[in-house]
Amino acid sequence: MKKLLLLTFLLISFVGFSQDADETEVVKEGWTRGGNASILFSQAAFNNEWTGGGVSNISGNFSLTYDINYNKGGLVWDNALLAEYGLTKLKDDDFARKTNDRIVLNSIVGKQLKETNWYYSFYLNFKTQMDSGFEDTENPLLDDNGDPIIIDGAQLFETNRVKTTHFFSPAYLQTGPGLLWKKSDNLKVNISPAAAKFIFVHDEFTDVGTDQDAIDAFNEAGGYFGVQANETVRFEFGAAIEAYAKFNLMENIVFENFVNLYSNYLEDPQNIDIDYTANVIFTVNDWITANITFQAIYDDNAVKGFQIRETLGIGVAHSF
Repeated sequence: MKKLLLLTFLLISFVGFSQDADETEVVKEGWTRGGNASILFSQAAFNNEWTGGGVSNISGNFSLTYDINYNKGGLVWDNALLAEYGLTKLKDDDFARKTNDRIVLNSIVGKQLKETNWYYSFYLNFKTQMDSGFEDTENPLLDDNGDPIIIDGAQLFETNRVKTTHFFSPAYLQTGPGLLWKKSDNLKVNISPAAAKFIFVHDEFTDVGTDQDAIDAFNEAGGYFGVQANETVRFEFGAAIEAYAKFNLMENIVFENFVNLYSNYLEDPQNIDIDYTANVIFTVNDWITANITFQAIYDDNAVKGFQIRETLGIGVAHSF
């Protein structure tokens, strides 16, 4: 039900965006390119006498976007790179924690159908992460007899960090033919009814040996991002929809929307993978910017529920 409501909201939003798009946008022929780099910061500090609660912390987020597009003679080729990385450090924590980490590459080539907004298309979408991810668990400290250690009535614990992901594990690749509806560089939808999807992982996360019980237990639990025991690749074949809409909410405020939907024909096609990101960019001047990002992901191969991320920051940015 939640997925249905979100899909309905996304479709209504993109219909609204198409009606509000700038009809007078000038389409340039040949190659166009441009990008933006930003560094956003946030910080909070509390002294020992502060009674209102809170933990001193500092965080930062780096973002890079770069587009290279071609348009001439009814042929379009759009390429977009997005790289983001963020960390936060809480006082007294031994390790900094990731708040953002992704690399996304989108590429789509299309040949126009007569004098319309429709194109025959072929697309490629690739995404992974740059750094390792960890899961922290709290385990009780035990004495030589195996009993919990308690000092002044408080039981002692230790934090164990287990690596759960790293670069190219997982990595996702989608590709396939389809139809592109493109009104402008700021408003487009690609529909691919025959899209291949590959999930790549490192064998250190799927190697469970040759014991059949261990293999069965690993696979029954869903594997590692859907990849089965002792495997490094999962193949899916299905239908995909990718859409992008960007418009001005008001002067100096830009609203960007990215959505990727995928249904696997080979297994549970009703469980649609959803990846939706909304960016609101506030431009103060050529160097100062603020950014709000909201991302919702549903992928039952990873988590049986929605993954939600929200960030807010202010910092410096530069367009090129």
